[in-house]
Amino acid sequence: MLSRLVLVSAPVLKNGGSFGACAVQASRSLHTSEQKKAPVPPLPEKGGQTRHGIIPEELFTLLYPKTGVTGPYMLGTGLLLYLLSKEIYVVNHETIAAASIGAVIIYGVKKFGPSVAAFADKLNEEKVAKAQEVKDIAMTNLTQAIEEEKKEQWRVEGRQMLFDAKRNNVAMLLETNYRERIHMVTNEVKKRLDYQIELQNLHRRMEQEHMVDWVEKNVIKSITPQQEKESIAKCISDLKLLAKAKQAKATA
Repeated sequence: MLSRLVLVSAPVLKNGGSFGACAVQASRSLHTSEQKKAPVPPLPEKGGQTRHGIIPEELFTLLYPKTGVTGPYMLGTGLLLYLLSKEIYVVNHETIAAASIGAVIIYGVKKFGPSVAAFADKLNEEKVAKAQEVKDIAMTNLTQAIEEEKKEQWRVEGRQMLFDAKRNNVAMLLETNYRERIHMVTNEVKKRLDYQIELQNLHRRMEQEHMVDWVEKNVIKSITPQQEKESIAKCISDLKLLAKAKQAKATA
């Protein structure tokens, strides 16, 4: 029956090139689409529930609404009987070997499974602990880097204030130098003006002295010997009168 289904569906799939191309195009568009920003769900640490060791519990849950509790068992039994009846699966010596190997595997799983699982869990826990340690170290380093970055940003802000203060200091120094130069220029100008005033005063005093000397010389030159004698006699007589007046006052 399955062989007939394969023979019938083969030409359809062969002639269905457009469907294959659409499927390939759809798969390409699916794989090349933008990834979602939703967080990836974490992987389960333990496997799902199974029945009889190998049959997933989801199969029973899927078939339970339509077939009931015995549906999966009847499906498995019917599928096995179909394979045997149609000789799709032929029982031979390989079946006995497979059963023996399966029994050994089941025994090994039942016998050594818990210890191997505990060892694997221990290795997994060690790996997780190492990964967590690396993560904690990385988080600590990143936290320190963030703090250092914040400190550097604060220093940059303080550097701006420092630059403003230095700029103000430079402006004050320039203003001080400007005022000192103005004061120096003022003093130099004052000194030169004082020098000019003293020079003018000196010229005026020398002119006055020269004028006085000239007047004296001319006055002396204008006096005749007779006038000189008369003035001397006049002075002597004035002195005598003064002496007499003084003696009169003294006797009185």
